[in-house]
Amino acid sequence: MTELSIAQARRLAIAAQGLDKSKRSIRIDGRHLRRAMDKLELLQLDSVSAVVRSHYMPHFSRLGTYDMEKLDRLAYRDGSWFEAWSHEASLLPVDSEPLLRWHKARCQRGATWQGLVSFAKREDAYIRSVLSEVEARGPLRSGELTEPRRRKGTWWDSRSMGTLALDWLYRIGALAVRRDSNFGRTYDLYERVIPEHVRTRATPHETEALEELLVRSARALGVGFAEDLVDYFRLPKVDAKKLLDGLVEDGRLIATTIEGHRKPAFRHPEARLPRRVDGSALLSPFDPMVWNRTRTERLFDFHYRIEIYVPEPKRQYGYYVYPFLLGEELVARFDLLSSRRDRVLDVKGSYAELGVDRVLVAERAHTELLRLAEFVGASELRIGPKGNLARSLREIAKGSE
Repeated sequence: MTELSIAQARRLAIAAQGLDKSKRSIRIDGRHLRRAMDKLELLQLDSVSAVVRSHYMPHFSRLGTYDMEKLDRLAYRDGSWFEAWSHEASLLPVDSEPLLRWHKARCQRGATWQGLVSFAKREDAYIRSVLSEVEARGPLRSGELTEPRRRKGTWWDSRSMGTLALDWLYRIGALAVRRDSNFGRTYDLYERVIPEHVRTRATPHETEALEELLVRSARALGVGFAEDLVDYFRLPKVDAKKLLDGLVEDGRLIATTIEGHRKPAFRHPEARLPRRVDGSALLSPFDPMVWNRTRTERLFDFHYRIEIYVPEPKRQYGYYVYPFLLGEELVARFDLLSSRRDRVLDVKGSYAELGVDRVLVAERAHTELLRLAEFVGASELRIGPKGNLARSLREIAKGSE
């Protein structure tokens, strides 16, 4: 059992996520994107695009400006990555596909997604007809089916039977997903999306797959408690937690304690502990560094909640807020909105944490905000008056003109 100070745990986590160094002024190509993905293990997808689609941001936060078309190519066209249900809907390296087959098997035997399971039992003939149509016609959206069988209602009940059929076939591994430049989803046969050399690999036993995913979670996080490791790939909690002690015995994880916490944590054996970290990054709400809000608060003493569904008058910070990492601390947050038509990145609110050097934070944040503006194609960075950091940020911006 090893011991870590809270500062060491932070540096381990930041280094594991590839956020410990300043960005380099180089041309980012597919190799850089693949290496970053190898560290992250997956990218969470989300439909909100207040600034840019969430899956584009983690690579920007670590590498700087790059051509998003290159990421699209890796994700949906050249067989490097694939979309799966993991940490919610996610992109993962295609070599991870065999490790997620347990999830499909659980779905097929009715252990998850009970609503879809019931639908599949009732509508077996229709689902088979949808699969045959995709096989014959190629990738299809639900609305392109010969019989989409649209319905009226709210939420679940309003989804067409075609959508439900495609979703079921996706979750059991009969179909795979591709997306277009507008994030529109089409479904195609799994064998036309997943390369043969991956499809033909032996399916690991569920226990073996869960063990490997826990180890990969630890590698991506650097160090974490049991619930952190389980959350990364959204593994079944009870079954996955039972495997941790065995992984420690086998030397695949190292049991440790973190200052201020009594329960054991788990560190990856190859996790690098830098003496200092000097990176700075704006993080999307769905960045792996902060998507687990409990871990973020525990590790960084940074209370963070997304307020999309909070009525505007009750929001504390704003609609779509990006935490700002500076060194080994989360020091500020910014409510951001990108107007593609006007080519403006609006900083609607700027909020520094208590006790930070606001001038230093404003200087480093301004650099990152300018980078982000360039990344999303904005020609103007507009800084509003809201927040305790707004004045310093506006002064820095004015001085740089």
